[in-house]
Amino acid sequence: MKSGKYSCNTRSETLEWITAIIDFLKPFSFLINAHVVNFFKDKQWEAVDEEWMSCLRNEKLENILLIPSGTVQDHWPASLKDFVHTLRSLSFPREQADLQTILGDVNVTPLSTVLSQGMNLKKKHEVEVLSSVVSSVVNSVGESTVVDVGSGQGYLAQVLSFQYKHSVVAIDSSSHHGNVTDARAARIRKHFASQMRKSGSGNKCPDAPTTITCRVLSTEMLKSLTNVPLEENDLDLDAAALNEGPKRSCSLVLAGLHACGDLSVTMLRTFMECEEVKAVVSIGCCYNLLSEKTSESSCYKCGFPMSAGLKSLGFSLGKNARDLACQSAERWSSLGEDAGLQNFELHSFRAAFQMVLSKHYPEVLATSPSIGRQGKAFRRQKQRKALETPSKLETSRKDTDKKSTTHTSSSFEKFCLSAFSRLNLEHPQDLDLTATWNEANAFTELIGPYWSIRAALGPVLETLILLDRLMFLQEHVDSIEVSMLPIFDPTLSPRNVAIIAKRL
Repeated sequence: MKSGKYSCNTRSETLEWITAIIDFLKPFSFLINAHVVNFFKDKQWEAVDEEWMSCLRNEKLENILLIPSGTVQDHWPASLKDFVHTLRSLSFPREQADLQTILGDVNVTPLSTVLSQGMNLKKKHEVEVLSSVVSSVVNSVGESTVVDVGSGQGYLAQVLSFQYKHSVVAIDSSSHHGNVTDARAARIRKHFASQMRKSGSGNKCPDAPTTITCRVLSTEMLKSLTNVPLEENDLDLDAAALNEGPKRSCSLVLAGLHACGDLSVTMLRTFMECEEVKAVVSIGCCYNLLSEKTSESSCYKCGFPMSAGLKSLGFSLGKNARDLACQSAERWSSLGEDAGLQNFELHSFRAAFQMVLSKHYPEVLATSPSIGRQGKAFRRQKQRKALETPSKLETSRKDTDKKSTTHTSSSFEKFCLSAFSRLNLEHPQDLDLTATWNEANAFTELIGPYWSIRAALGPVLETLILLDRLMFLQEHVDSIEVSMLPIFDPTLSPRNVAIIAKRL
């Protein structure tokens, strides 16, 4: 567990790494806390080093998209190169670890077509790898029931049940997900039973996961699973069943594949508070949904910070910083030039629309309005048109490169009309959208460099959140063994860092 000169094998090393991150981030709070929708309204580029922006406004798009990955160009200012390199050195490495070498008996087995049915490439990769890691952990701590926390449609739970033959509980807050999990498991079990009959095998068909529909709001809820009646593996339990029926204490291993927000935190706390939980394998997600202790709040069990070490430093992130922690350097570097141009154009449209709201609807602006998936829908629409008429896309790109307002002004007007509709607002009679776009257009070439510089902070912010969780466990190092590993291919699954802890 090392990145450049920093490592996190011990609590003191982790604290040193955390302190270095915080010291570096403090002067850039204006970038971290910025809301890019206010780019034009607040002239956010003026807060960035003028030499940086002057250099990057004429930089090739492909080089700008590589900034979050730590790639610099020789002709850039020394201070900008130092900024990018330092961010890279402070970020936890994301290259997929050699799991066989590090964990020993991990054997990633490809999923059969039956088990992988319905999975996209990303989900299939994640489930293949994580199921093998979880199975290895279960085998190392002794017979335990695996609890798939936030199980969704039960993909991980079913592979652990049918392929690795473990006892599994799949828990999710959605009853629909529970029903889908049960139906899918029934089809898989029927297939396995058929195969056994054909082969004449006398082995018992693997049991399907037990499903529980319940919101996990506290460690107490997960602790109660140590007493769930699991003799009947096809039970469909709900929250009330956790306190009913005959009890038998059992050992648990908690597993979470991108358990959102505080759910990952609750898993780690349950592991520390409940001796029956022998291990935990947690891959977090959705840091924007984390609860956070601030100077105004005194939340004892907030999602950030967790560790006593970080709490003692008195550092807080805020929602914009937690949003930013979800940025992926790998996703940025994989964007093609066309996708990059469209991405920055949409950011420009949204920021210019903020100017419209500021002038005509200040009362709406005060509520931090969201226009939903407007940007993604708009991008998909443009991509469909590009596939139908590729020559028009090329013409559009040339117009953009020449800063022609003909194409973009028309697109901006469509964007605004759609946004008004989503916000249930009347179109102002005196609104001149072309004039608004012309006012913003002089600075649109700055939004790409600004967004890229800001996005480069994302991996470091995520590193800080992950190190806080790791140090929370390391503060009890006498009784547990803990590691933090990037277990997925980051180009397929950017949230690829697993925290693995076992009782000694």
